[in-house]
Amino acid sequence: MDTGDTAWVLTSAALVLLMTPGLAFFYGGMVRSKSVLNMMMMSLGAIGVVGVLWVLVGYSMAFGQDVGAGLLGKPFEFFGLDGLLSPESLSGTLPSTVFVAFQAMFAIITVALISGAIADRARFGPWLLFAGLWAIIVYFPVAHWVFDFDGKDADGNVVDPGGWIANKLAAIDFAGGTAVHINAGAAGLALALVLGKRVGWPKDRMKPHSLPLVVLGAGLLWFGWFGFNAGSAVAANATAGVTFVNTLVATASAMLAWLLVERVRDGNATTLGAASGIVAGLVAITPACSSVTPIGAIAVGAITGALCALAVSLKYRFGFDDSLDVVGVHLVGGLSGTLLIGFFASEAAPAGVNGLFYGGGVDQLWRQAVGALSVLVYSFVLSLVLGYLVKAVVGFRADEEAEVGGIDEAEHAETAYEFGSGIGTRGAGKTGVTAGATAVLEGSNKS
Repeated sequence: MDTGDTAWVLTSAALVLLMTPGLAFFYGGMVRSKSVLNMMMMSLGAIGVVGVLWVLVGYSMAFGQDVGAGLLGKPFEFFGLDGLLSPESLSGTLPSTVFVAFQAMFAIITVALISGAIADRARFGPWLLFAGLWAIIVYFPVAHWVFDFDGKDADGNVVDPGGWIANKLAAIDFAGGTAVHINAGAAGLALALVLGKRVGWPKDRMKPHSLPLVVLGAGLLWFGWFGFNAGSAVAANATAGVTFVNTLVATASAMLAWLLVERVRDGNATTLGAASGIVAGLVAITPACSSVTPIGAIAVGAITGALCALAVSLKYRFGFDDSLDVVGVHLVGGLSGTLLIGFFASEAAPAGVNGLFYGGGVDQLWRQAVGALSVLVYSFVLSLVLGYLVKAVVGFRADEEAEVGGIDEAEHAETAYEFGSGIGTRGAGKTGVTAGATAVLEGSNKS
């Protein structure tokens, strides 16, 4: 065990967990005021459901002994983390439980990301049911494909086979472009189709109710993402340093690229665009941060920021209501970052692979494409099936009255903002002040 590595990965795990509340703020600010609590609760609910499932069977399915062909780990090998609590149980230079904790945070936020596609119209209980089923049937197997590398003995012989994408295909996905973002983006598209369009969409303009919350969420995501990417080195070493720097510059260039597209296309560079560009850049560099130089990272960020700024309009062209642009940012951004490795990878970076622009030909590019497409198809098809299953068995979408009147009150018996509370009154009648506050509250619940 290395104490420096252990301290860094424990810190990174905490940073990655912070990303899910950050996502709750980011998504919560983007919806209307009558839906903000339901939106945030879907992220918090993912922590509860996936956290428990990860300890019971998730870690085993992702990192247990392969049951064949690199598709799945033994589901009950480490049930309840049995056999991993001893100080002698190590994963590389880390105590096994530290690696378990770090990977748990990836599972949690991947599920939470999906919820943005169905904002304003999903019932909370069915969402939790879907989240649990999706984690078991989709995320845990895909995590095995992408993150479980072969275990080898001192002579280099494989003694513990891992997932097929990481080992047989040898596609590069350092921190989850396929397993996290393409996976969640494809699932978000499937659920948007299952639940259908929001009442009034696309005719009604459904503006974010709090841009300050969106910016707060984006800031927390960027902060936590250093643990997400640099922590994936699972060591306090040079690779962590390279990925940290690449995460910084790719995200900065993506934000600038998104703002430039807005300025040219719409005449204004917006706060929402800046926050969205930040997330697009983070998504893009996630798979690529170990395989490109800082110059390559700037290019990956800029290209993806511009692509995602254009891609968010696809939902209007094709008629699917992806409420908070999970498809436009996470699916498109994940695909972009994963495929651009095939162009911008440089052997000067820790991964030691050359892409097309560095004399490596198309060898890495086709590997990236196969990995990305495989996860996309697997996630989309099974998410569609699971979504329709939940819809048929317990109902998934809130009824129209709840959606129009306020899904927060319908699902949680709460509202995010209690205007007028604490204002004193005399007698039974309302003063002009309290009547005005009530009118504001009622208007907010209808907005």
